[in-house]
Parts: sequence; C-alpha cells; structure tokens
Amino acid sequence: MARTREFDTEAAVSRAMELFWTRGYEATSVRDLTQHLGIGQGSLYAAFGDKDGLYRAALEHYRATLATAALRSLEDGADVRAAIRALLTERVRIAVERDGQGCLAVNAVCERLPQDAATRRTVRDMQDASREALTEVLRAARDRGEIADRHDPHTVAAFLVAFLNGLLVSSKITPDPRALEPLIDVALTTLD
Repeated sequence: MARTREFDTEAAVSRAMELFWTRGYEATSVRDLTQHLGIGQGSLYAAFGDKDGLYRAALEHYRATLATAALRSLEDGADVRAAIRALLTERVRIAVERDGQGCLAVNAVCERLPQDAATRRTVRDMQDASREALTEVLRAARDRGEIADRHDPHTVAAFLVAFLNGLLVSSKITPDPRALEPLIDVALTTLD
C-alpha cells in the first residue's frame, strides 16, 4: 500500500525556491533541500522526481508568484512612466534584499544556460510574458499620447526587459538601490 504524502508540496516548493534563490542550483545539494524542507530524500523523490524536478517547480512557483505580481503592478492605471518606474524599482528592491541575492530567473539563466534547455524555456516564457505586458501598456500609452508615435511598443518593451535583466545582474554586484535607481531614470528616457 502506498504511503500518503505527509508534507505540503506547495510550502515545500516555496521553501525550496528560497534556498535555490539564495544558494543557486549547483551549491544546493539534495541533503540541503531535505534538511531545509524537513522531509526525507524518498519523499522529495516521490513528490518531485529529483533535484532538477524540484528546481523546475521552484522556478514555476517564482513565475506564478513574484513575476506575475510584478506584471500586475503595470495594471494600476498610473501613467506609463510611473508604472514602469515602479515595476523596475520594485524588482531592484527585491533583488538587493538578503545581501543581493538577485533575481531567481536571471540567476538561473546565468548558472544553468546554455546546457539546460528546460530552464531556458521557463525563463523565456517569463520574459515573453513581461514583454507582452509591457507592449500592451506602451501601446495604450502611445494611443493616449503619453509617448511619441515614433516608438514601437514591442521594441521598447524588449529593450526594457533586456535592461531589467542587466539591472538585476548589476544588483548582485552593487546591492544598493540608491546606486541603481538613477539607471532607471536613464532607461525611461527611451519613452521621450
């Protein structure tokens, strides 16, 4: 008779996400995970298949929580510059917390690519969602006359996503929002 799983998998994924975010994939062992999650190795394998399966679940959890929340902030109805500034500033704030742990998605790309195609797909999906949300916000702003007609919303959105990725890498080197926020001002000049 199969044993019933005796732990909350959603809570385990959330805790694993924090550990992977802090330490990275390679520096986090199965033993680290079982100790941090308070579960046995057999339970981890039964629930997630292996360390890689738990890592995928952690990236998906990040996408469903923090990444999705960041995009919702664009829907607040503020003018486009204020909305984008708030999005970028908040991402920097989260990235510099806990001594500059950065962004889990950007960290995953830096650590796992080009070999890990599954991580590439997951992060690409996150970035596609960000680019699409920004494109819609920018298109609406252009229609309202907030940004010049000469701007292609898709291209500006792609630039902002690329800029944010670089900013999040920089946040690991310089975990100081005051040093990074002036760069956001420069990026926003692309809307002029």
